[in-house]
Amino acid sequence: MKKKILAVVMTAAMAMSVLTGCASKYTIAPKQPEPERQVIEVEPGSGESADEANASGKPATDRSGNEVSIPDEIDAIVSMAPSTTQILIDLGLADKIIACDTYSAASYGDVLAKDIPQFDMMTPDQEQIIALGADVVFTTGMSASHGEDVFASVKEAGVCVCDTPSSASLEDIQKDIEFFGAAVGKSDEAAKINKEMSDSIEEIKEIASKIPEEEKKTVLFELFTPSGDTPTIYTAGSNTYINEMIDIVGAENVAGKEAEQWPALTEEAAVGMDPQVILTADMYTDDVINVLLSMKGWENVTAIKDKAVYQIDNDTVNRPNQHVISAMIEMGKDIYPDYYKDVVDPFADEEAEEKAAA
Repeated sequence: MKKKILAVVMTAAMAMSVLTGCASKYTIAPKQPEPERQVIEVEPGSGESADEANASGKPATDRSGNEVSIPDEIDAIVSMAPSTTQILIDLGLADKIIACDTYSAASYGDVLAKDIPQFDMMTPDQEQIIALGADVVFTTGMSASHGEDVFASVKEAGVCVCDTPSSASLEDIQKDIEFFGAAVGKSDEAAKINKEMSDSIEEIKEIASKIPEEEKKTVLFELFTPSGDTPTIYTAGSNTYINEMIDIVGAENVAGKEAEQWPALTEEAAVGMDPQVILTADMYTDDVINVLLSMKGWENVTAIKDKAVYQIDNDTVNRPNQHVISAMIEMGKDIYPDYYKDVVDPFADEEAEEKAAA
């Protein structure tokens, strides 16, 4: 149970690290102009290059606004968040990652080098990290969620530490990818990933525009299933990319008008919202769909009566990187199967797709 509560707290804490600033700071220079369908327009240079990039073209500030001095050559990376690790892997840098957080090791251990050092995201062994001699350490706001800079000694030792607050929007995620690409010399690859994201978003928006108003559905997204021990329902409210994704697929998030990013709902409040669809990211409850369908007091909720309860992959939806597109497509297919049945996921694991098809 403690692990379950900790997971919810971690997810909420990561999402509450809201990024500031909207302008694109990092140079991605596509060889051809981006098509009009592109949602995020990359701005290579804005007249403030002295503040934005060093002589080599590397970013001069990280995503948190801290001044950084990123080495020209990046051959050794410590990645301290699974969302970051997945981006780096997709940029073709798995072999450059010499250490990671424990969550990254659990998720991507088969891709990373065997037996690389692992660190607790909240209390990393700074001396060991310094001893590794990494060119750059990528961190996220999650590591500072307790209000303490747990990488202070690493910075004092002269190691380049780049921090990324957890993204609150799809646009923020694309800017994160842009930053990582510029930082590690993979701007072209980052631009390709962002274009695939933008193309998918536009395709989904086009489909959503064709859904008649009378067919639009209301959705409750939950991080875990309420129980006697933990009766509170944590959900995605306004100013979260999850709320944005539900909106893009053409549905209405019943908690979308809540002021907080991650509202804590009572069961009574959730039942009163009467969602037509329930999406759960609960990975701790066995047979979670049937548990939700049989909860006492929920019998008259439309989603329960219609058995419209679906499980969304926890890692995919909660890790802010390009793979949230997979979660959004999954949402669309669950909520509106007839409209999204032919949508192809550009970031899908090919092996997983083959197994699902079989």
